[in-house]
Amino acid sequence: MLNAKDQTENDLDSHLRIVAFEPCHAKAFRALNLDWIEEYFGVEELDRQQLDFPQESFVDTGGAILMVELDGRVVGCCALLKHGNSVYEVSKMAVMREYRGAGIGKKLFRAVIERARLLGALRLEIISSTRLPRAIGLYKQAGFVEVPLESDAYARGNIALELRLTGAD
Repeated sequence: MLNAKDQTENDLDSHLRIVAFEPCHAKAFRALNLDWIEEYFGVEELDRQQLDFPQESFVDTGGAILMVELDGRVVGCCALLKHGNSVYEVSKMAVMREYRGAGIGKKLFRAVIERARLLGALRLEIISSTRLPRAIGLYKQAGFVEVPLESDAYARGNIALELRLTGAD
């Protein structure tokens, strides 16, 4: 099995697959997200609902979940939560600790933005925390801009970002 520290980004690319969520991914989706949430924050009721019922919370409501597999092992995930006809929230993005910094998150994030376009999104939203500067840097690098925080969905949320999508982005 490839170790991120020993591989170049191109080596990882040939072993990575980004796939749509299936029920068999539920345990990995939950574990990956609990890892980062518990590392930096506490698990909130909304987290429990979404992690216990990912299919119902994201996919069945018109959103999506993408999973990253490295040689068949799930190492990352990210969800899109539908808020309206053309508005989606990027949610529950996680990469296994040992693979953070290897470019997997960036590839996953690009795929999530593309999936949002395919779903008809015109705007993407993110609720995050300034305690996650690497994540916020990734979002801003992808073109997200800070906007006023209007949601209280998460106690940990203290920053909101959005990306307006057009066919030319």
